Amino acid sequence: MKFLDLAKVYIRSGAGGGGAMSFRREKYIEHGGPDGGDGGDGGDVWAEAVDGLNTLIDFRYQQHFFAKTGQGGMGKQRTGKTGADMVLRVPVGTEILDEDQETVIADMTEVGQRALLAKGGNGGFGNLHFKSSTNRAPRRANPGQPGVERTLWLRLKLIADAGLLGLPNAGKSTFLAATSNARPKVADYPFTTLHPNLGVVGVDDVEFVIADIPGLIAGASEGKGIGDRFLGHVERCSVLLHLVDGTSEDVVADWQTIISELEAYGGALAEKPRVTALNKVDAMDAEAVKDALAALEKATGGPVMAMSGVSRAGVTEVLRALRAEIDENRLRTRIDEAEPQVAEETAPWRP
Repeated sequence: MKFLDLAKVYIRSGAGGGGAMSFRREKYIEHGGPDGGDGGDGGDVWAEAVDGLNTLIDFRYQQHFFAKTGQGGMGKQRTGKTGADMVLRVPVGTEILDEDQETVIADMTEVGQRALLAKGGNGGFGNLHFKSSTNRAPRRANPGQPGVERTLWLRLKLIADAGLLGLPNAGKSTFLAATSNARPKVADYPFTTLHPNLGVVGVDDVEFVIADIPGLIAGASEGKGIGDRFLGHVERCSVLLHLVDGTSEDVVADWQTIISELEAYGGALAEKPRVTALNKVDAMDAEAVKDALAALEKATGGPVMAMSGVSRAGVTEVLRALRAEIDENRLRTRIDEAEPQVAEETAPWRP
């Protein structure tokens, strides 16, 4: 299945059915009176987050989604049938944006969550609705309201607990393959990862999800390389794992390149908790590892872990560090949700 994380769709809710103008006609009954029923309401357009999807590829082959029109009213006081709704089934983590690609209409973060995108038109009144003591035979009926047409953008942001960052060939895909059942492409040339991959990893009988995105290069925020379009997939992560290639000539410059791109991307991504790890230490001698760790710790101002995705040296310790950050974020979220909402103090009443 191909990966697609951005799609444009055109939606239209159903128009309401027109009201009926009808008069009762029965044998031996004079002055039967109006009996035209109301039209049915048009169908709505909904978005629903479903399980089992991790791409928007279905919306490449179908971009137009129209709800059904309500049925018109009929004689004998019969109301028209309501039009069928149209439901867009999207993966969990999909943001629904207005045509300007900035206004967020809905953020589908839970399975089963639904959002109304376009309300169907109301059905028109039949002539029975206008009957009164002074107008015993009204000869008017309302048409149904038209539906709503909108152009929307769907943007998928994968939901994972931890995200992998680093330059191309930093060993992100190797790390994901070594710690999970995911099978991302691994090769000895840059940009082997062309779309995000998810993997479920476990440490100390606890499982969490890691997202691997294509590598960043200097100028990614300006569109160089694959650009920073995939950074949105790690916005929801609790922690970021920044892998630095230990065999590089300048590990500090490599680390600074990624940090600069995070800051240029904006938002809270640069402020997220990060675990920095020096990768590929199996291809380095002990003295080189020591020097590289010292240089990175001086640049980051914090601890730097050493690991190798190939030999799995230090991998368990890195996973435990990620798990600790994830648990802390979950605990902080629960505390924030449990805190009672304190009402704002209001000024004393004055006449």
